[in-house]
Amino acid sequence: MFPNRLRKDQERSDIEKIRKLGKALAEAEAVIIGVGAGLSASAGFVYTGERFQAYFSDFEEKYGFHDMYSGGFYPYKALEEYWAYWSRYIYVNRYMDPPRPVYEDLLELIKDKDYFILTTNVDHCFQKAGFEKERLFYTQGDYGLFQCSEPCCQETWDNEEIIKQMIRLQDHMKIPSGLVPFCPHCGKPLTMNLRADDTFVQDKGWYQASQRYSRFLTEHQDEKILFLELGVGYNTPVIIKYPFWQMTAENPKAVYACVNLGEASAPREIRNRSICIDGDIGNILKKLK
Repeated sequence: MFPNRLRKDQERSDIEKIRKLGKALAEAEAVIIGVGAGLSASAGFVYTGERFQAYFSDFEEKYGFHDMYSGGFYPYKALEEYWAYWSRYIYVNRYMDPPRPVYEDLLELIKDKDYFILTTNVDHCFQKAGFEKERLFYTQGDYGLFQCSEPCCQETWDNEEIIKQMIRLQDHMKIPSGLVPFCPHCGKPLTMNLRADDTFVQDKGWYQASQRYSRFLTEHQDEKILFLELGVGYNTPVIIKYPFWQMTAENPKAVYACVNLGEASAPREIRNRSICIDGDIGNILKKLK
């Protein structure tokens, strides 16, 4: 009896929160969306279980790791093995579409709003779903770009063509030696353009996107803003979560919304202008539609 009552109370509470979020979205003069890994996970980009088995069972059997992340840190003995793994990793997480249309659902909700998206994701799902490139800032890099491992320069290179060659020509978990990518300037091995340490390359496109984001914040700072946070955890809270809290606190017209499975909360200073929904993002977006 009591569990059923608690469940119904929770359902009513969630419905009310979704209504509040819909109202905040409708009334917002600008929407600033911060996106973490939880959004892609809701879309089906998971790195363990059946999806890992479907594409990496041979690597699991040979090397003994059980998820894609672990495979990325494995000390492969040769660059031919390293790139056999990483080409497959990049292909399935950058050039394939996610199984569920969560990004498309988000676009449908905000396409007529004045919006900007700040994301720590590197899978490029926004542009594949049709979001405007000029409204996106990928702060942590892009699986679709190579950079020098040194790095000797602040350049990046598109990798789609060579990644697909590596996929097509790899054999026994090795790529042909002639496909191993090297920097055209210094000859050092290329690597992924992913922020892991101080070797991360912030190229011209990165700075242009950063400037567009700063300009959007300045132009709308006194307006009725919805800071919508989707699937952001506590791995890098200084990029999205903490700034969203601070900007909400500084703007009395702003509303902060957090949608995340298992990690939806707000500090007490802005709690009266916050909407926190603990649930699967894809399901919440469908209910909002």
